[in-house]
Amino acid sequence: MAKTRITISLEQEQAERIRRHAERAGLDVSAYLVHAATRQMAETEAIEEQFSGVDALIAAAEAEAAALPPETEATAPELSEQERRDVEAALNLVYGDDRTSARPGHAA
Repeated sequence: MAKTRITISLEQEQAERIRRHAERAGLDVSAYLVHAATRQMAETEAIEEQFSGVDALIAAAEAEAAALPPETEATAPELSEQERRDVEAALNLVYGDDRTSARPGHAA
């Protein structure tokens, strides 16, 4: 089978590190890089295959969501005067009368 040459550029330090690892593995740099790339591709393909069902479900859910009509603004019923006072009192308990984030009795 004919071979194809691929040129890569990397920092000198990376090149030396790859050379050392290839040497320890008993391979030349080219064979070492081919082995590493092939292993990475196999790992990626296995992960993609394992999650393909989940990916299909997500894609279907996203397509379904995109086809939904836009949400309409929910309208709350008007509060009675007593309900307004109750809400105001509750907010004052949380934020204080001046509506800062400090709770009453606590330093800001």
